Amino acid sequence: MSRSADNMEWNASETIAQFSVGFSALDLSPAHYRLCSRALIDTVAVAVAGRAEQASRLALRYAEQQGGVPGATAWGADVLLSIEHAALYNGIAGHVLDYDDVTSPLRGHPSIALLPPLVALAEAQDKTGEALAVAFVVGFEVLCKLARCMVADHYAKGWHSTASVGTLGATVACARLLGLSAMETRHAVGLAVAQTAGTRANFGTMAKSFQAGNAGAAALRAVLLAQAGFTGAPDALGAPFGYMDLYANGEDPVATLTELGRAPLEMDTSGFEIKKYPLCYATHRAIDGVLDLKREHGIEMADVKGVEIIANNRALVPLIYPRPATGLEGKFSMHYAVVAALLDGRVSLASFQDDAVQRPAVQTRLAMVNAREDEGAQSPRWTVVRIFMNDGRVLEKRVTTLRGAANCPLTDAELIDKARDCFAFSAMAAHADGFVDAAMSLRDRKVRDIIATLGA
Repeated sequence: MSRSADNMEWNASETIAQFSVGFSALDLSPAHYRLCSRALIDTVAVAVAGRAEQASRLALRYAEQQGGVPGATAWGADVLLSIEHAALYNGIAGHVLDYDDVTSPLRGHPSIALLPPLVALAEAQDKTGEALAVAFVVGFEVLCKLARCMVADHYAKGWHSTASVGTLGATVACARLLGLSAMETRHAVGLAVAQTAGTRANFGTMAKSFQAGNAGAAALRAVLLAQAGFTGAPDALGAPFGYMDLYANGEDPVATLTELGRAPLEMDTSGFEIKKYPLCYATHRAIDGVLDLKREHGIEMADVKGVEIIANNRALVPLIYPRPATGLEGKFSMHYAVVAALLDGRVSLASFQDDAVQRPAVQTRLAMVNAREDEGAQSPRWTVVRIFMNDGRVLEKRVTTLRGAANCPLTDAELIDKARDCFAFSAMAAHADGFVDAAMSLRDRKVRDIIATLGA
């Protein structure tokens, strides 16, 4: 729906700013704090697991070379960086494995956009976990509401919504944590729009994780400049030639943004989808289906003639590597996901080492997988897996429920197991339980004390 003339005087940026300053900690329940704790555990754990990736090592070296006033921790590196560079590094390390959480309205990863800048700011300013949680909910609310009105075509066009929408949510979250006024928040939104970018062409490369990390760094830059008196457009979101005109298709955000903060919150209706597997979420239903069929029928790779994956319309858009040659490319390949699941009986962090993807046993079988989209509706989402056996049987499974999704979440025990695996993968197993325990009591802790549990 395009903006009508009746709405031209309505100010989207001001609406968001008023929501940010007016939202109260009294609006949060214990369940909301628990969700925030789970998001923090998952995000930091996958960043710790990603610290040895080349992109992370290069980002840390860059951040250390830039200097600045040390204020926040590089997770898993036990190094203090400037808050902007800590957000950049932690965002890169937390996204490079593509193992961080997702939310459906965004078609992307909310916590990696929100938490690296929020935690860096909270650590530097000795904020409480309660203050962090309130700001996180504010940012998540803005991010999801914006996405609801414009992200489908925006993402299909090629934008990386984790960055291109996430920067705006992160900016409002940081503005709330920093205590900016409505006017300062509006200027911060303008400064965020000035920096917002991110393209899906960079998927399968280091630049994808950079886009996520840069979202947090840009958000901090926007709020700190706004706090210092730097100004932006009165409504860089909704005005002519603003964000909605250029990044979206001129959709009218009134209906969604006027719902900001009204119960039920996006935390309740959208929630977080915590990944079971460390690759693009678009593959996960297929992996579940393949692993289920393999387990139910005792399938061995030598028995398989071919595999067909059929998914709902636009479900496979991010999967741009039918013949991946590297671990990063493998994270955006339905073909590799299926072959790895059949060949190894699992899809794990080790599946995305370059040598795992480059195995002849994998490369020679990629062509046996055919993946296509149905021409029908985009939702509800589903995937059909068909495995064609050499003996003529066709084994089929339709997967609708996504394990780890908001309506089928990982249990706390499963999340803790994932966190422990991430810490162990990065040779930091000794720190896992201390961090998890501290993060689970987020509301009653200082953020600085929680992050201190990651120390060497």
